[in-house]
Amino acid sequence: MVGGASRQTWSFRHGGRDLVARCDPPGAPRGGVMTREAALLRAAGAAGVPVPDVIQAADDLMVMTRLSGETIARRILRDDAFASARERLTRQCGEALARLHSKVTPDDAPGLASDPDPLATLRSLLDLFGEPHPAFELAIARLERTRPQPVGQTVVPQVVLHGDFRLGNLMVAPEEGLVGVLDWELAHLGDPAEDLGWLCVPSWRFGGPLPVAGVGAHEELLAAYAAAGGTAVDLATLRWWEAYGTVRWGVITVQQAAAHLSGALRSVELAAIGRRTCEVELDVLDLIAPAPSQPPDREPAPLAGPHDRPTAGELLESVREWLGGLNLAGHDAFLARVAGRALEIVGREIASGPDLARRHEERLAALGVADDAELAAQVRAGRDDAPTVAAIRQAVVDKLSVADPRLLQR
Repeated sequence: MVGGASRQTWSFRHGGRDLVARCDPPGAPRGGVMTREAALLRAAGAAGVPVPDVIQAADDLMVMTRLSGETIARRILRDDAFASARERLTRQCGEALARLHSKVTPDDAPGLASDPDPLATLRSLLDLFGEPHPAFELAIARLERTRPQPVGQTVVPQVVLHGDFRLGNLMVAPEEGLVGVLDWELAHLGDPAEDLGWLCVPSWRFGGPLPVAGVGAHEELLAAYAAAGGTAVDLATLRWWEAYGTVRWGVITVQQAAAHLSGALRSVELAAIGRRTCEVELDVLDLIAPAPSQPPDREPAPLAGPHDRPTAGELLESVREWLGGLNLAGHDAFLARVAGRALEIVGREIASGPDLARRHEERLAALGVADDAELAAQVRAGRDDAPTVAAIRQAVVDKLSVADPRLLQR
C-alpha cells in the first residue's frame, strides 16, 4: 500500500481503434493483480468515474481504449490551453472520488488489501530501511496524537480507494477537464479521506499555488465531494490525511532509494529520488510544525585545496554538459536530465558538505544526542520541545540547500 511497481505501457492501433496495453515488466509478474485492476476499472466506469474501457485482461496484461488528453502535470498547470480545465478540475476530482467511494464495493474487486493502522505501517517501513528521519518521526508522533475518527464509520473502513489519486495519474483534456483516472494498481480498502488527502499532498501540486492538485481549495474539494454523494469530511480531517500522505510519500522516496542502493533495481532515477526526501521533510514540517520562512542561517564557504583546475565541481559540470548534449530521445533523454541534476547535487555537496556536517554535529550536541538515530528514537518516544523541532527543521533546510536550493525560495 505504500509503494508500487512500474509497468510497461504500449500504445497501438487495432481494428480502427486507438488502444493502450499495460503489462508487468519481464521477470516481475504479479499474478492476479492485473485481473483485479481490470475488474475495478469496469466497476468504476459503471459508477460514473471517468476511466478507459477495458478491452481484454489477463494476469499480466490489460488492453484498454486510449483516452485523449494530457497527463503531464506542468502542462496542465501552466499551458493556456488548459485554463478552463483548471477551473473545473477540483470539482471533477471531488465528484469522481465520491462516485468511487459510494458506488464501488469490495465485492467488485475481491482481494483488495486493507491497513488497519497506516501510521504503524510507516514506522515499520522506516525501521526496515534503517535510515533515521527525525522529521518523519515527529510528524508520525503528532499525527498519532491527533488521529481523527474514521469518516462515516466507527470500525475499520472498508471503502474502495484508488490509492494514488493525484495529478500525474489524471488525464485532463483542454475543454472537458478530467477525462480519465489512470493507474489503479495501488487500490486498496481504507478511509475515504485518504484519497482526498493524497490529492492535496504538496508534491502533487507541481508548483501550483493551491492545495488541491495545485488548482483548487480544500473547501471546494470537500463541497464537491459531498454534493456528489460522498460522506461529509471536515477540513481538519482532510488536513490530517494530507499530512499523512506527505509522510507516506516521503517514506516512498526512502523506499525507492533503498531499492537502488540494495542492488534490487539499479536506477539513476531512483537514486535521485532518494535526495528528494528532504523536500518532503520540509513539506511535512510546514504542515505539522509551521515556522516563518527563512533562508539557511548562513551560506557555507567554498573549500580551498591543493588541486589543480578544473576543480571537482568544474569536472562535474563538464560531465553534466556532456550529458545534456547527447542526442537522446524519450525516456533516455529524461534519465540524462536526472543524471545531470544528480551531478549538480554532488557538486553542491562537495562545496558545502563539510561545513554543513559540522553545523549538524553542533546541533546534535546542543540537543544532547550522538546522531540522527538517537534523535529519531527520542522523538518517537515523545520528545517534542521547541529546540528539537527547530533543530530538525534547520537540518532539513541544510539538506535541501544541497538537494535543490531553488525550493527554499518558495
